Amino acid sequence: MPLRHLTPRDQHLFRQHGHGPTVAVPDPLVHHAVERWAASAPHSVAAEHLGATITYGELDRYADALAARLVREGVRPGDHVGLFVRRSIPMIVGLLGILKTGAAYVPQDIALAPPAQLAHVVRTARTRVVLTLAEHAHRVPLPDGHRAIALDEPLPYVPGPRRATDKEPGAPRPHVRPDDGCYVLFTSGTTGRPNGVKVTHRNVANLLLTQPGGLGIRPGDRVAQLLNIAFDMAAWEILGCLAHGATLVIRGKDIAAAARTATVLIATPTVLSGIDPAACPRVHTVAVAGEPCPRPLADRWATQAAFFNCCGPTETTIVNTMRRHDPADPLLTIGRPTPNNTVYVLDADRRPLPVGEVGEMWAGGDCVSAGYLGDDRLNAERYAPDPFLGGDRRMFRTRDLGRWTDDGELEHLGRTDDQVKVRGFRVELDSVSSVLESVEGCARAVTLKRDARNLVSFVCPADVDPDEARRTVADALPYYCVPSDVLPLAVLPETDRGKIDKQALLRLAEERTALQGVAR
Repeated sequence: MPLRHLTPRDQHLFRQHGHGPTVAVPDPLVHHAVERWAASAPHSVAAEHLGATITYGELDRYADALAARLVREGVRPGDHVGLFVRRSIPMIVGLLGILKTGAAYVPQDIALAPPAQLAHVVRTARTRVVLTLAEHAHRVPLPDGHRAIALDEPLPYVPGPRRATDKEPGAPRPHVRPDDGCYVLFTSGTTGRPNGVKVTHRNVANLLLTQPGGLGIRPGDRVAQLLNIAFDMAAWEILGCLAHGATLVIRGKDIAAAARTATVLIATPTVLSGIDPAACPRVHTVAVAGEPCPRPLADRWATQAAFFNCCGPTETTIVNTMRRHDPADPLLTIGRPTPNNTVYVLDADRRPLPVGEVGEMWAGGDCVSAGYLGDDRLNAERYAPDPFLGGDRRMFRTRDLGRWTDDGELEHLGRTDDQVKVRGFRVELDSVSSVLESVEGCARAVTLKRDARNLVSFVCPADVDPDEARRTVADALPYYCVPSDVLPLAVLPETDRGKIDKQALLRLAEERTALQGVAR
């Protein structure tokens, strides 16, 4: 018995605190919910972007036509289709069209992802078909036998007037299973190469079609689409909105402009901190995740809206814990497991810890994704059989530190390793340093998180070109991995144990910044 070392009280609390409610999910295929809105409210606006709109009926028709095209291209359930786009109405047509074929979409921001990353994604996910936008098509890497389709060019079959319940001629009706892939998200890996995480329909529907993950979204709501499509929280914005019949407000360059007309915001704390609550009087629900949320930010928004502080890595499907925050609460916590999910606080031997003790959080239940593409070693390291749920269930090692409060709330206490969040994206600091050490003449590099939006790197010896170093990182890794400053040093400071003194490096960075400010 995996709990026998605990007292009877702690055994009871382990089950009580760690298990979310058991809830029925209306449909394990989230795009079916979108199709139902297209049938029942075809004239409702599904999305708007810079003055253009598309109704649910139009979205469904265009997605059907696209799905039929993809099937003719050979796309089948279980396949992966690239969605290399920018925020736009064609983006959501592409996303829904892919899901209608039974394939999983693989999102990348075509204007931000470096060529090396796009090539790695195509190769790893085997995206034989990539959907993109015409002006960016030249950036899509196309190995032999691969095909790019521009979403903003006319499809071979252009839908005409019809009844809302009609289907396009030849529209696919694939047999999609709940455990088939819904999307593949690429996270930054320890080698500097992103890892592809396959997230299933069951995973996604379990969050978006139950509460509180559904955020109470309903027709008449306006959900701002603020985030990079390559970030899993964008799936919460897009599919969370469309599955509940609301209007997706796709932003342009001005984040605040989209937020001002929205009623629901889903964002990282960094993004949310740039939005003035006073300018958003219609916002009634806010959810944040992706990085620790500052208490003042939570308190400020919670005074005017239902504010959910959430946590969960990509591998546990966007978020797997949520808490509605009250400014009067003594702590800002990440709450409890969402429905049909579990969270365990375990020691280094994977044994449950008593309430109040700090350990590593492992996640179980329907949130646990299908694993990494083509990386058996990493799968074995991060996924394990779940001894608490039993059967063939698995749990995921989050590498987040946490502890339970007496009343069953989870406190998030940081990471177990040097993996950090910058602008809401996961970054392996060692992967950035590894790229820097490939720069000619660089013998050693160290990268640290300076603040929520910036990394700072130190290279040695002192004659390494910092501009070349930053360009090398920009060419190899996503934009959020590029350090704001690269500081060349003759030697890197060490602790008395012979390790790099990271605190001394951060102090040095602050001193350099202060000196630059004085010079200006």
